[in-house]
Amino acid sequence: MSWSLPAALLSSPPLLQHAILLLPSALLAYILITLGRRLRACEADTSIAAGGSLPAEASSATAPPSIPRTKTHAGSLQTTNDIHSDSQRDMIKRAKQPYDAFLVLDVEATCVQGAGFDYPNEIIEWPVCLLRWKDKDYKGKARELEVVDEFRSFASPRFVPASQLPGQGRRANHGAHSCDSRMRMQDQVDTAPSFPEVLDEFRKFLEKHELIDPETGRRLTRFCFCSDGPYDIRDFVIPVPTWLTWDVMDVRRVVGECHAFTSATVDRDAQRRPAGAFPLPRRVALSIPRQLLALGLEPFEGRQHSGIDDTRNIARLVIELARRGWKLEPNTPINPNRRWPWMGKRGKVLEEYYP
Repeated sequence: MSWSLPAALLSSPPLLQHAILLLPSALLAYILITLGRRLRACEADTSIAAGGSLPAEASSATAPPSIPRTKTHAGSLQTTNDIHSDSQRDMIKRAKQPYDAFLVLDVEATCVQGAGFDYPNEIIEWPVCLLRWKDKDYKGKARELEVVDEFRSFASPRFVPASQLPGQGRRANHGAHSCDSRMRMQDQVDTAPSFPEVLDEFRKFLEKHELIDPETGRRLTRFCFCSDGPYDIRDFVIPVPTWLTWDVMDVRRVVGECHAFTSATVDRDAQRRPAGAFPLPRRVALSIPRQLLALGLEPFEGRQHSGIDDTRNIARLVIELARRGWKLEPNTPINPNRRWPWMGKRGKVLEEYYP
């Protein structure tokens, strides 16, 4: 069987005839070269997976020296690209946050061991940390909170001066809130303004940060109080001023929910235990130091039962909860008409309670 070129090709110029004849050979050579490169790349990948290393020229082309590396908790190397991927995943986990600002509060008050609220408790320290979002987007999603300002004032008790309170250990019998065993600043407390005067100054603080309207007291942005337990606003600030807001988040309860979720996750996969997490009974009452430990944070900073120090550490908890993607919102009902038996009009102590 003979083979001959088509008549059209024979009538074409000689140079074009040679190019057309060489085209199949060139195509075959290209396929063979490409296949060889891929086979060598596969062999190199296999060598690396087995613990080998790339040649110097290949190594510089695959992982430029300009890419920094950091140690992970497992001791392995992690590139910037890996970190960027982690950041992207974290961004996806951001919760939609309905509130724009948080007023972290932990009051100190006069109280007597075992008396509970049968004793006329009076607030003697009003410390607040104001938190705002750093990264809230147009959809309302955020996870980074920061402290933007603080308010702190002592308040003079009108029922019994702080320096005359009985007992070395004054602890209210309401399950969580505690007073100093001995006020180290009793003179400063006794000479401080009254609590209504402190609230007037605090209102100016809220106006300065554009949280409420100076004229009407109407809220200009959504904010809520955050406290360790429900007691500070629910039980101590009675009656609640109309401009103060009744939105309160019990941080201890949220930390407990976060810890329970973490414990359940750890039970499913022990390798996913976050740094600092430890097993606890689900319903145990967590002090502020134990809450910090449960979330893997550094120990308590400052002096416990100092109102401002407790407040700053609770703020750390709120910031960490936000970072973990928890939705921060009120979870404590407030009855603005609540009264204690010793209260007269406008929260004043009835005469029969005076010694």
